[in-house]
Amino acid sequence: MEARKNLLVMRLSAMGDVAMTVPVIASFLKAYPKMGVIMLSSPRLSSLFEGMERVTFLPVDTKNTYKGLFGMVKLYKRLKKDFTFEKMIDLHDVIRSKELRTMIKMSGKEIYVIDKGRKEKKRLVSSQNKEKKQLKTSVRRYVETFEAAGYPFAMDFSGLTSKENALPERIAKEIQTDKAHRLAIAPFAQHTGKILPLEKTEQIVAHYAERDDTQILLFGGGKAETDTFNAWTAKYHNTFSMAGKFSLLEEIQVLNHCDVLLSMDSSNMHLASLVGTPVVSVWGATHPCAGFYGYGQDPSDAVQLDLPCRPCSIYGKKPCARNDYACLNGIDNNVIINKLDKYIEKKR
Repeated sequence: MEARKNLLVMRLSAMGDVAMTVPVIASFLKAYPKMGVIMLSSPRLSSLFEGMERVTFLPVDTKNTYKGLFGMVKLYKRLKKDFTFEKMIDLHDVIRSKELRTMIKMSGKEIYVIDKGRKEKKRLVSSQNKEKKQLKTSVRRYVETFEAAGYPFAMDFSGLTSKENALPERIAKEIQTDKAHRLAIAPFAQHTGKILPLEKTEQIVAHYAERDDTQILLFGGGKAETDTFNAWTAKYHNTFSMAGKFSLLEEIQVLNHCDVLLSMDSSNMHLASLVGTPVVSVWGATHPCAGFYGYGQDPSDAVQLDLPCRPCSIYGKKPCARNDYACLNGIDNNVIINKLDKYIEKKR
């Protein structure tokens, strides 16, 4: 029997970026049934690849086991000892991946590196002479890296799990709902420039809490987010906090059974996209044209204001130059609600 050939694929973080590799790798494996993938990524993201045939997940803990340059040397030695692969595809292109790929290249392997379009993105967020145009999506950039390595393929991804699969009993028991509709809300993001003011989100929660046929599921984690969710669930009917109750895979299973997700430009948008759940996404400092929109999502479901200063940041890190976050404070909740209702009402 012919031995399976493997590609070594590296993308360590962040969660949303790693999530966007899933449809690409799944499509590659469909196109090349005799190939496999050795996936290097964060240990906490292993469940994104759970059940994917011909994917060997190798957790790379860069804070402990594989920390710094010596950690990459250790990882290289393990790869050399325990794994066989044809080529390396670097979908991250950061210091750690550069260190590892240099060692692998010296061993005679071919290396292919993503073109992140850094210059284009810099012009996109420039405060002067801004070039505002649609850039390639991250998914497209991933595919092109595989193509450069000699593996062209068409995207063919139907989702991590079927909509027909019932919620596992433990999850269903915990959520305990007989409502006709499930509305997921993920109101937080890593940076302030990507978060709709919480008072606005709370108003949306209050609006849907008045509906007897709809359950609201709040997605997030960490103490501050959990405290916010606890305050909302105590205040509003039909509202359930997901924070700290489920694993990442279980949260994805819940998203699979939601009518729609209201999300910021955050990882939850990408997790919902992996199971084909529609996402109404809110954009402030960042912009869908940078290429980070959810895979397969309808562009018309992005909620954003057309301001000359937008986008001002690729990742939302920069403080607002206007000091008012008009891009978020100026959003009309009715626009969000109308887009959400499009998915909630159609299932009546």
